[in-house]
Amino acid sequence: MKTDFTKISECRQELSVEIPADTVEQSIERHSKGYGRTAKIPGFRPGKVPAQLIRARFREQLLHDVAQELVPKAVDDALASSTLTPIATPDVQDVNINEGQPLTFRATFETLPTVDPGRYDDFTLRKTPVSIDEDAVNKAMDQLQLRASRLDPIEGRNIEHGDTVTLDLERRLVKQPADSNNDSSTEPEQHRDVSVEIGHASNPPGFDEKLIGLKVGDTSSFTIAFPEDYEVSSFAGAKAAYEIEVKQLRLRVLPVLDEDFAKQAGDFENLAALRAKVETDLSQQAEIEAKSDVRQDLLRQLAGRLTTDLPEALIVQEIERRVEQLARHMMNQNIDPREANIDWNAFREQQRVAATDAVRSTLMLDAIVSREEINLTDEDITQEIERQAEASGRAPSAVRAFIEKDGGIHRLRSGLKREKAIDLLLSRSTIVTA
Repeated sequence: MKTDFTKISECRQELSVEIPADTVEQSIERHSKGYGRTAKIPGFRPGKVPAQLIRARFREQLLHDVAQELVPKAVDDALASSTLTPIATPDVQDVNINEGQPLTFRATFETLPTVDPGRYDDFTLRKTPVSIDEDAVNKAMDQLQLRASRLDPIEGRNIEHGDTVTLDLERRLVKQPADSNNDSSTEPEQHRDVSVEIGHASNPPGFDEKLIGLKVGDTSSFTIAFPEDYEVSSFAGAKAAYEIEVKQLRLRVLPVLDEDFAKQAGDFENLAALRAKVETDLSQQAEIEAKSDVRQDLLRQLAGRLTTDLPEALIVQEIERRVEQLARHMMNQNIDPREANIDWNAFREQQRVAATDAVRSTLMLDAIVSREEINLTDEDITQEIERQAEASGRAPSAVRAFIEKDGGIHRLRSGLKREKAIDLLLSRSTIVTA
């Protein structure tokens, strides 16, 4: 087999291959025998069809099968004998195959560029000073108060803003979403004991106004028009007819912020002690965020120092990782990504610049890992698995088993080495608080 590699660009190679005619003939012969055992041709018993007739009758299929067998193996063999590693599956083109002739084809593929990280002890990074004001503490205390609130039943008055209402609800789309080709009404959906907080941001537009003034036992019919940019795509631009019955009305009652509240919130001696703990927690969280900003500043500067062309496959992989990350976040919020009013292709394009910078910084970090000979211990792996287990509420053994599937340990090791490289860079950087 003849092979030739041609460098097209810094991160793209072309492989030209010629497979000898006798290898092609041997493969044709094998596949012909397979066809001969199963082919049904009038006038011949199965397995008794002449080989030349099989070749003539199934010529195109045979040549296709031979190419499917020989081309991938030839690519693998050629790459195995080289020092090149494709980032993604090579793109095979111009396959020429005929009986009695060599099989020829081209395959193009992307490789990692050669990266020289240069000097990396001269970064100047800015850190935002941490300061927690009284207003931030008050807002955090309000959140504690809200979480400790209770819902008390109300009788004898109408629904007001801020009430929590329990409804039986029937909803039917009378106008389909803007992106639907079907404008007919849908079958009604029945929902029992639906809890709605009047004034909550997630309520459909205009829904609260239809409920305010009603009382327990009342029924009502109304139609809601959803805006074209509504976040749930299955309702964007649609109209829905509602039939509702008010079953219960409750009012959120906030506890008094006093000494008893402080003790119930965590056995604090008094309210001042609780406020001090809240302020400490806010300060610690602000410090974490400030350090994260410094880290992001470092990665941005690091990415800016790599100016070589990048493999498109790596950028696409990073974009798709971000798409999957957003989809998982939405599912965790009980939002179906397929119904969210998001143009996913537009989102992918919006992520391209950030994804490109992420690839650049990753390549630089990998080059630094190599130069500094950064390694991991078994304890490093164990600690990371235990950290993930604690964060997810799963057993460390279950986390390890999940990670070890599909080469996950390799990805984990790469990520931890990059984190060590970041720590190294931060230790050598000048950090200015301003």
